[in-house]
Amino acid sequence: MAARVPVPLNGTANAPVNDTPNGTVNGTEGGTAGAQPQDAVRPAATATGTAAATVRGLTRRFGDRTVLDGLDLTIGRGEFVALLGRSGSGKSTLLRALAGLDEDVEGALEVDGEVAVAFQEPRLVPWKRVRDNLTLGLTAPDPAGRAEAALAEVGLSERAQAWPLTLSGGEAQRASLARALVREPGLLLLDEPFSALDALTRITMHRLVLDLWAAHGPAVLLVTHDVDEALLLADRILVLDGGRVAHEWTVATPRPRHRDHPDLLTLRAALLTALGVTPEGPA
Repeated sequence: MAARVPVPLNGTANAPVNDTPNGTVNGTEGGTAGAQPQDAVRPAATATGTAAATVRGLTRRFGDRTVLDGLDLTIGRGEFVALLGRSGSGKSTLLRALAGLDEDVEGALEVDGEVAVAFQEPRLVPWKRVRDNLTLGLTAPDPAGRAEAALAEVGLSERAQAWPLTLSGGEAQRASLARALVREPGLLLLDEPFSALDALTRITMHRLVLDLWAAHGPAVLLVTHDVDEALLLADRILVLDGGRVAHEWTVATPRPRHRDHPDLLTLRAALLTALGVTPEGPA
């Protein structure tokens, strides 16, 4: 079982994960960032300063199968990190461990402050109205006022008294984000929250997430299969393979970003290669 110890808000910085030469991570060679323009896209150095989350030697086995194998990771406070990997690589397993939903992991895991999760499905309680979903389990002063403010931030003030089943897919995900952020988490975990949305709604949600991140300042770990989504949103992109962080890049292209930016196109090609995808299909 992992030791999961909250870190004081004024705690000292944790040692960076990427402390080996040449951009290696967990002893595994990093991404092909040498070909990247160094002023726009460069190999990532793990965030310094006080960490929102620190993982050391995290291991998770399911029977004879090892999904996470001594994984090391540091997420800086206020950092937006995207996690990519093939299906079954352990992305959601890592997220569940950080959320405290999996106690069968081994290793050390520390989180600074509260953790909130938005899943692929909004998971709203159907027999409670939208505002009541946000206040459920909320112990902060004036929960109703906080819920109303959070709903206003995501454009759902007029839907506060609606039943969850009457919401559109985009509205339900906005309510899910509001429910997560009303708790003012230090770490926000997003488990493919946009994958079931149509393309136009997904674009709107991307903008909303960036606005909320800028306003509230949590560290964010986004699990996604969408390379373009990672490029548009994240400060740092990780590729999980073999139960560890196998590749890592920092994205320094200014926001708002455009998919056809030359540096993003170059990094996109490197990410697809790291994921084993070629123009003809999976390698």
